Amino acid sequence: MATFIQLLVSGLATGAIYALIAVGFTLVWQTSQTINFAQGEFVMLPAFFVLAATNAGAPFWLATFIGIALSVLVLGILFKFIVVDPMLKYGVLPLVISTIALSLFLKEGVKDFYSSQAQPFPALVPAIDIHVFEAVISTQSLAVLAVAVITVVALNLLLNGTRVGRQMQATAQNVTLARILGVPVRRMVLYTFLINAVLVAIASILVSPIYLAKFTNGETLGMAAFIAAIIGGFNQVRGAVLGGVVLGVLDNLSAAYISSQYRGAFPLIILVAVILLRPQGLLGRVEERSV
Repeated sequence: MATFIQLLVSGLATGAIYALIAVGFTLVWQTSQTINFAQGEFVMLPAFFVLAATNAGAPFWLATFIGIALSVLVLGILFKFIVVDPMLKYGVLPLVISTIALSLFLKEGVKDFYSSQAQPFPALVPAIDIHVFEAVISTQSLAVLAVAVITVVALNLLLNGTRVGRQMQATAQNVTLARILGVPVRRMVLYTFLINAVLVAIASILVSPIYLAKFTNGETLGMAAFIAAIIGGFNQVRGAVLGGVVLGVLDNLSAAYISSQYRGAFPLIILVAVILLRPQGLLGRVEERSV
C-alpha cells in the first residue's frame, strides 16, 4: 500500500506537468488551428532562460520572473508573429513543418550556445521526504502538484469567470460567429499564445529540478503532452488536464507493476486504445464538418 501511494503521488505530479503542457496545446489549437510540434522545446527553453539569469547574478525569484517574461516574448509573441501568422495562410501542413523545424532549431541552439550537458536547476522547495501511512513522499512532488493545481484553477477562473475568458472561448468555438458578435478575434488568439507561453514556462520550472535542465527534455515532454491532449480530448481544456493526469499515473503504475522495460510503449498503447474506443477523447466533443 505504501508503494502504491508513493507511485500515485509521483504519477500525479508527473501528470500535472503533462497537463499544463497539454492545456497549452489545446488552447492554441482551439483558437488558431495550430498544432505546435515545438511544444516540447517550448518547455525545455524557459529553464535555460532562468539559468542564464541566475548565472548573471539574479536571485532565483527574479530569475524565474525573467524566465517567464522572456518566454512570453519569445514563445508567445515572436512565435505567433514570426512563425504562425506568415505560415498559417498556406495551410496546416506548412505550419506543422515549420514548428518541427523550430523544435530542431531550439534544441540544437541550446545545445550549441549553452551546454550539451544536463544542468542542475534550483528546486522550488527543499528536498525533504514526508512519511504518510508508511509511504515516503517527496516535498518536490507535493510542490509540483500544488503549483499545477493553482495554475489550472486560475486558468479556469480566467476562462469561465471573466469577459476576456468568455471571448476566448467564443473564438475557440466559432471564429466567424465570434467576429460577427464583435469579439476582437485577433487579440483573443494572441492571448492564447501568451497563456501557452506562461504554462510551458511554469511546467519548465516545475520539471527541471527533477529531470535537470537539458536540451533533450523536450523530446519526451512534448510527445507525452501531445498524447495526453489526444487522450483527454483535443477540443477541451478539462480533457487535456484529465489526459495528463491519467497518462502520468498509468505510466508510473505500469512501469512498477508490469514492466519498466517497456515503459515508453504504454502511452502509445493507451493512445491507440482511446482512438479505437473513443476517437474524440475521454472528455472531447464530437465535431462534425460538412464536406
